[in-house]
Amino acid sequence: MSSVLYDIPGPRARRRILIGSIIGGLVLVALLGLALKRLSDNGILGSPSWEVLTYPEIWESLGRGLLATLRAAALAAVLAVLLGAVLTALRLSPTRWLSWPAATFTELFRGLPVLLLMFAPFVISTTISPFTAVVIGLTLYNGCIIAEILRSGVVALPSGQREAGLAIGLTPVATLRAIEFPQAVRIMLPTLVSQIVVLLKDTSLGYIVTYEELLTTVKTLRNFYSTSFGSEVLFPIFFAGAVIYILVNMTISQVASWLARRGNKKAARAPLGREDRPTAGGVGGAA
Repeated sequence: MSSVLYDIPGPRARRRILIGSIIGGLVLVALLGLALKRLSDNGILGSPSWEVLTYPEIWESLGRGLLATLRAAALAAVLAVLLGAVLTALRLSPTRWLSWPAATFTELFRGLPVLLLMFAPFVISTTISPFTAVVIGLTLYNGCIIAEILRSGVVALPSGQREAGLAIGLTPVATLRAIEFPQAVRIMLPTLVSQIVVLLKDTSLGYIVTYEELLTTVKTLRNFYSTSFGSEVLFPIFFAGAVIYILVNMTISQVASWLARRGNKKAARAPLGREDRPTAGGVGGAA
């Protein structure tokens, strides 16, 4: 049994993980107890501000913020994967006038802060919407990161994979698309999932360009309800927003694990063609 996030450890590694988990758990419990005591001392745990979480309006607003976050993250993720695939194909090209511009583009935009890339569209046009600016910034940055991840996966494949594709008459582009990319994605899936999670969290930078995503909604709710509950209302609303982020990211990881298991099963069945399947008379259909 394999996991999408890490290789299955051996007995010695499992013992070390168990010892580390116990120590880490004790430290986590101690820190959690210290945090709860600090919150209790400051009167936040017993504060009536937690009542705000029983208001349907709060959850309706958080739902709209979550929807805006998912909308920007989903569109940016799709565009970033497409951009990453194109940049990878161009950079792996033996033609220098294709590979060099792709390499320059990748190194340039992955070296710039995401926030700067979100502000850049406003320099070009003042009428651009905050949603578009957020998607452009996330796409450019994460597309370059995904391009490097895919390129690493393709380079890590045995050279025989490409040679086999070319030997059966496929073009280099078709070989990359049909043979190398699927395997590279399966190999690099944990890293790709981590980058998608980073992309989702980076949507929170959208509040700086006035995009009404989840973090902006938390801030707006805090400002609105602080007149009734005081500044203590920040913690309950922040807590609700943090739980939503964690649940969404955990869902992405679970979906990725399911896709990885499904892909591994298909890959395990793929080498067995109809004529190669074992039969009652022996392997390869021999009677």
